[in-house]
Amino acid sequence: MDAKKILFINQEITPYLPESELSNLGRQLPQTIQEKGYEIRTFMPKWGTINERRGQLHEVIRLSRMMLIIDETDHPLIIKVASIPQTRIQVYFIDNEDYFSKRQMEADESGEEYPDNGERAIFFARGVLETVKKLRWTPDIIQCQGWMSAVIPLYIKTAYHDEPSFANTKVVTSLFSKMLKNDLGENFKRCVEYRDAKAALLEKYSDRFDFVELGKMAIDYSDGIVEAGTEVNKELVQYAAAKGLPLLNYPGENGFGDAYDKFYQQILGNKE
Repeated sequence: MDAKKILFINQEITPYLPESELSNLGRQLPQTIQEKGYEIRTFMPKWGTINERRGQLHEVIRLSRMMLIIDETDHPLIIKVASIPQTRIQVYFIDNEDYFSKRQMEADESGEEYPDNGERAIFFARGVLETVKKLRWTPDIIQCQGWMSAVIPLYIKTAYHDEPSFANTKVVTSLFSKMLKNDLGENFKRCVEYRDAKAALLEKYSDRFDFVELGKMAIDYSDGIVEAGTEVNKELVQYAAAKGLPLLNYPGENGFGDAYDKFYQQILGNKE
């Protein structure tokens, strides 16, 4: 029997970024799941704070230079790759000069959140999915970790649902305690529209598309939800529970691999 394939789409991964709830799990979960016999791929944004020389990142020419149109503007997609030291984990980095390489994560040096964070999340989502298509890799499950990956579930179930790489893919969204303070801008609903991801699908959400609305959208298009911390937004947890989605409550910092493995089997419909 072929190994099941898990695509991890992470907002943060240590050692490329400082240790945090998000970056630690972004580093530990893929390795743990790989050691349980799954085949994995891992993606994250190439934030401007990442030291490319120290992390030994290099561009993958055959995957790069595609143009993605966001809000009627062309943005070149750059793909870089590196291997986490002392592991068999390769990380693909989504890069773009305007959105990532010259900027920090959600906020600038003075702590002000970037007004185009919504566009950045859209570019990241499309960049990941287009790259996976080029890799000709067909994930059984996509694990989304962090608000930056929250557009992925919508696109998988709408814009990319007919793509051979994703036609049967299940999506799991992890909820963390880290939140955005500001909304994603007035143009988010317009910018997210792509193929079958029509703006009409977003009419049910508030016009002020903030962190909670983003989380609700991710939940609406996911097949399972993980409570990945001890201080997750309660409104989002309750929202997921009300939808009757499979929910993995916080499994703790130790021995979480077995809990995720069992949850993935549940999502895939396996009884064992």
